[in-house]
Amino acid sequence: MRLRYGPEEEAFRAELVAWLEENLPTDEELRTPTRSSADFQPWSRAWQRRLFDAGWLVPGWPPELGGRDATPVQTMIYFEELSRRRIPRSLNPQGLGIVAPSIRDHGTPEQQERFLLPTLRAEIAWCLGMSEPNAGSDLAGLSTRAVLDGDEFVVDGQKVWTSGAHHADWCLCFARTDPSVPKHQGISVLIVDMQTPGVECRPFPELTDPGHCDFNEVFFTGARVPRENLLGELNKGWPISQGSLAHERAMLWTDYAYTMQRAVESLVELAGRPGPGGRRVGDDPVFRDAVAGHYVDALAVMLMGYRGFSKFARGRASPEHSILKLFGSEAIQRCALTGLEAMGPAGLDQGLPGMTVNRPGSWPDAYLLSFGGTIPGGTSEIQRNIVAERVLGLPRR
Repeated sequence: MRLRYGPEEEAFRAELVAWLEENLPTDEELRTPTRSSADFQPWSRAWQRRLFDAGWLVPGWPPELGGRDATPVQTMIYFEELSRRRIPRSLNPQGLGIVAPSIRDHGTPEQQERFLLPTLRAEIAWCLGMSEPNAGSDLAGLSTRAVLDGDEFVVDGQKVWTSGAHHADWCLCFARTDPSVPKHQGISVLIVDMQTPGVECRPFPELTDPGHCDFNEVFFTGARVPRENLLGELNKGWPISQGSLAHERAMLWTDYAYTMQRAVESLVELAGRPGPGGRRVGDDPVFRDAVAGHYVDALAVMLMGYRGFSKFARGRASPEHSILKLFGSEAIQRCALTGLEAMGPAGLDQGLPGMTVNRPGSWPDAYLLSFGGTIPGGTSEIQRNIVAERVLGLPRR
């Protein structure tokens, strides 16, 4: 069986490809180092605005919001072509892929006017305040408090793993506003100015690249947030969180699929190199079997993603996205470990094609970085719980 798109969809693809070929950023721009996922470079602001003006930023949205009313299938083609070329829509993916849809879905007209278009035009950058030290990715277990005091919320607490917080202009922050009700209730969502007194960021340098600090601890100490910055209804933040995470997981799977393909291609290329002791890496039957397994995994990620997308396009629930988040992130990690073990010490200083985007690396770099991929959109542990309960129907313990 071969999967095909119809003539109308392929015409859409041809129009997109022609536009990309004329407007793509240069290789030099794409290789420009970034300091975090909220660190807009001049070229990236211009690139995102160019996408917006041409209707290619969010194709499924209306033209006034950077789209062209594309169908779900056309939107899937759009993500295919960007992933295949390793071209980011934005250097602030949480702002474009999570915050903007949340504000569009739940924001007041005033909030949409103030925040939505500036986000789409790359005029402001965002971070996402979800994870906490004592809750991890269990969002319902958060303890950051927001107490209403007149026309302001007073926020106290701590977030962690907050990507790009020290470079972000704003934070979409989830806080507990009613501690007297069950933990999935009493949560509200606040739009927090990161320059607010009482907000402090502490970035974590990365082991593989100390100049690139994405993860942060964020401390809120008596930070006052205007009530008008409440997104959605008071104490009704849980549905917003589920929509936000759904946007993130749907955004991640195509990246996993194409990263897996490039990882397998990198391993195949590695087979012809000398490994420890001078022996060709590909002469090792254990390595060959591992690469074959990774190839099957890459196909599984891609096909599972298309199955989930097919359900989504028909308006059905798609549990595949949680499975893909879990399987895709860990499959990439297994690929990197295969390359690392095959090369041994010789792989410490050898360039690695395909596994990292916009940043040079080696097999050890790829393996260390792969652990971060198991965190966004819900950690592997959280995904296993979701799959067990919502896909397999197992009882809670």
